[in-house]
Amino acid sequence: YSSAVQKFSQTLQSFQFDFIGDTLTDDEINIAESFKEFAELLHEVELERSMMVQNASDLLIKPLENFRKEQIGFTKERKKKFEKDGEKFYSMLDRHLHLSSKKKESQLQEADLQVDKERHNFFESSLEYVYQIQEVQESKKFSIVEPVLAFLHSLFTYNNLTVELTQDFLPYKQQLQLSLQNTRNHFSSTREELEDLKKRMKEAPLTCKLPGQPTIEGYLYTQEKWALGISWVKYYCQYEKEAKTLRMTPMDQKPGAKQGTLDLTLKSCVRRKTDSIDKRFCFDIETNERSGTITLQALSEANRRLWMEAMDGKEPVSLTLLPLFETVELNEVGFKFVRKCINAVETKGITTEGVYRTVGSNIQVQKLLNAFFDPKCPGDVDLQSGDWDIKTITSSLKFYLRNLSEPVMTYKLHKELVLAAKSENLDYRLGAIHALVYKLPDKNREMLELLIQHLVNICEHSRENLMSPSNMGVIFGPTLMRAQEDTVAAMMNIKFQNIVVEILIEHFGKIYSGPPEDTTAPPVPPPRVAARRHKPITISKRPLRERPVFFGASLEESGADQHGQTPNGSGSVEAPKPLHRSRLPAPRPGGDELGRPPTEGRPDPRAEAEVGKLVARLQDGGAKPAGKAANGVVASPAQRTSTLQARRPAPRPGIYGREGEYDGVPKPRSHGDKPVITRPPVRPPDPPCRTPVPPRLEQRPDLIAGTAEEMPSSV
Repeated sequence: YSSAVQKFSQTLQSFQFDFIGDTLTDDEINIAESFKEFAELLHEVELERSMMVQNASDLLIKPLENFRKEQIGFTKERKKKFEKDGEKFYSMLDRHLHLSSKKKESQLQEADLQVDKERHNFFESSLEYVYQIQEVQESKKFSIVEPVLAFLHSLFTYNNLTVELTQDFLPYKQQLQLSLQNTRNHFSSTREELEDLKKRMKEAPLTCKLPGQPTIEGYLYTQEKWALGISWVKYYCQYEKEAKTLRMTPMDQKPGAKQGTLDLTLKSCVRRKTDSIDKRFCFDIETNERSGTITLQALSEANRRLWMEAMDGKEPVSLTLLPLFETVELNEVGFKFVRKCINAVETKGITTEGVYRTVGSNIQVQKLLNAFFDPKCPGDVDLQSGDWDIKTITSSLKFYLRNLSEPVMTYKLHKELVLAAKSENLDYRLGAIHALVYKLPDKNREMLELLIQHLVNICEHSRENLMSPSNMGVIFGPTLMRAQEDTVAAMMNIKFQNIVVEILIEHFGKIYSGPPEDTTAPPVPPPRVAARRHKPITISKRPLRERPVFFGASLEESGADQHGQTPNGSGSVEAPKPLHRSRLPAPRPGGDELGRPPTEGRPDPRAEAEVGKLVARLQDGGAKPAGKAANGVVASPAQRTSTLQARRPAPRPGIYGREGEYDGVPKPRSHGDKPVITRPPVRPPDPPCRTPVPPRLEQRPDLIAGTAEEMPSSV
């Protein structure tokens, strides 16, 4: 599992997103960097997991194996020697008892000496065997528990890391989810515009003229007259209306032919009648470079009309498609309509959930617009009455703004506004948009201020209507700003139109407090090589967290650590803090964080030194009995009691839920709290664990008999 996660982390690290367009939004930058953040998190978790597994080997398995080989194995050898010496002694004793008393005295004395010698060997073997059994039974109490304790310490340290990573991850997750939601909203808005563009292109196929652009280009067939007949040659033609230049590039190049690009100057253009030629969609042009007429064939009737319109032919045909509601101008009736819609929405629908996002009935919208803009009695509609619901009013307002002959923010400033939104410098974005707003015509700026003020009021009730500035930007970006040409490239800039409206809403007070100091030109953007001011959200660029020490630490090192020494030797009190994390101050020497002296229930600094010595002894592979400390004083049971909570970081203020808790993660236990061991409900729960208190002297006669140096310091 760990190997698979590591490979997955490497895949995320090397993954690259592809984006359409020349600039990314801030949300898209966050999304593009998210996989690298995920990879760093997974790598850190798996690195700690591998260290935990290594600790399981070094701190638990190897010490237990050493104890089994050295202590228990040696005891088994003592047992074999005891059994061998016992068998030898008893067999000699049996032979000695069967000796005749009639033997010489010297022989009997020699036999007695041999029996005494074997008896001495047997007694010595039995004492050594019993002593070894006693030593194993006694040392087992700490030589087996200590490795398990050290392993649990490393295990809980790993779990504590995952808790810290979770606390770091939760705010990042919230911000990333917001970026994902904003990007999804931009996608939905762009998709609707693209579907509408696709529908219009299906209704008017092969439309190659861009509205408002003087140039037209596309394929045309030219009639070529030869001595043996007539042929039609395919050219790619580009016409510049202002200079009246026509560039024709031949597409059917024959081997050996010396045909090149033709540059012609147009004199006139006339539609060719169908009955005068056997080809359809033809028109004739005259040029200064060639005598006579040149007959060209378009790809369709609609395509021919476009070419003739561009060339000012004698029969130009407009291809403007009339929408369901005719285009209107930004006049007094329009201002009256917008004000009435705003008053109606703010009066009875400002807290409606999804206001402006929910679409009304098309029939009702057309009915309201036709009634309000009736030439006979314009504006004679009461929107406060119950005949019109909020959805119909909001949809009518958006429909009116979309069908203006020119959008509120004008075609002229469209490119400059989009470029401002694409800037990497956040201050330049606001400054450029501020300056461009005051370049709008007076009535357009007045209408924009009226609308943005209304949107600000809507967003102030976002808790009820769930409409944030980002959501309102998605809705009103394509409404207040439109590109003059209907192309896919223009549709890809819709997300930046949304950002412009979002900036206007968020900075309404500053923008409409007055024009900028210099309105002659917007501020100059910084060069591209400059560092980006907006940095993507991140959790991996935080300082390294202090890793719990699993290596040996002497008593002096422990004392230095309690005085604020960091691993690199600096004298600061606190370790580097991870991002978005606050720790309580380090405890003062000889007391807790409030300066109080250590009392029962709080970890003793000497116990910390014992933990360091314990782990060092386990890593060195030794299974020596715990005896005297470095200062020669016998460590008491209270001093040898290791407290895991002493190594835990101080509790941090949580981000979610109650103070100290978040999303199901329990609140850390403070140093003063005593752990309560809960057991299955087979029997009543035991009382809370207490630090073992040494028995009274009258209950320990063995201690009374010993010297003061042999007594534990706790006594």
